[in-house]
Amino acid sequence: MGWFKRSKEGITTSTKEKRETPEGLWEKCSNCKTIFSAEDLEKNFYVCDRCSHHERIGSNEYFNILFDEGKYREINAKIVSGDPLKFEDTKKYVDRVKSTQSKTGLKDAIRTAKGKLAGEDIIIAAMDFSFIGGSMGSVMGEKIAKAIDASIKAKCPFMIISKSGGARMMEAGLSLMQMAKVSGKLGQLAEAKLPYISFLTDPTTGGVTASFAMLGDINIAEPDALIAFAGPRVVRETIGRDLPDGFQKSEFVLEHGFLDYIVERPNLKETLALSLKLFRS
Repeated sequence: MGWFKRSKEGITTSTKEKRETPEGLWEKCSNCKTIFSAEDLEKNFYVCDRCSHHERIGSNEYFNILFDEGKYREINAKIVSGDPLKFEDTKKYVDRVKSTQSKTGLKDAIRTAKGKLAGEDIIIAAMDFSFIGGSMGSVMGEKIAKAIDASIKAKCPFMIISKSGGARMMEAGLSLMQMAKVSGKLGQLAEAKLPYISFLTDPTTGGVTASFAMLGDINIAEPDALIAFAGPRVVRETIGRDLPDGFQKSEFVLEHGFLDYIVERPNLKETLALSLKLFRS
């Protein structure tokens, strides 16, 4: 027997008449599970106003946050990966790249763009974790190198926003060579007396951390970002002991002298503008 009964007959709602919530209208904090409207979360720079958790975002979001009025010109946008090693694991590398490009709308794991930050020219290279884990391959190295050349030509600061799982295994040694390539190019930037800002976000690991992510004139990070060469699980299994609380989080890395400061995303643009002003003075 039912507990409730309609007082009038014929009052029904068909499945077709039900109004579904549009996909993407609501977002859930991945830490505290608080639900926000997508619009409110974007207005708050994709930071939860309950627990201050910084959601992972991509290059497009960072460009909109940092460049004045969200205006920028992407450079070297059409460079794509080849397959010189003819690599194949569960699928061919060329097929993996094509499917990821189709899924994400990106050409590779990094985009480079030129625009203005607080009225001053700057070139920013931002990684996208959604593209094969933000892995560092030959395209990433080439695009960063060309972006540094553009910075030297324009005599403007250069910034890398790192978000990477490390070297791209499908390119083997070619991937590892990008560590030296980019580090060498950063040396040329230093010789030109132009500032390099390294911004580490969650996660920044592997060969990216072991090379250019830690070579900034200023190394900064977002709160609670994983910053490491090998991840905590690998380290724990290697040394066979429990790790300190917050091990390899940005606060831990700052405490041990590898970062200059940590900045929350809503304050990022203002803080960067001040830092670059100090370089000019």
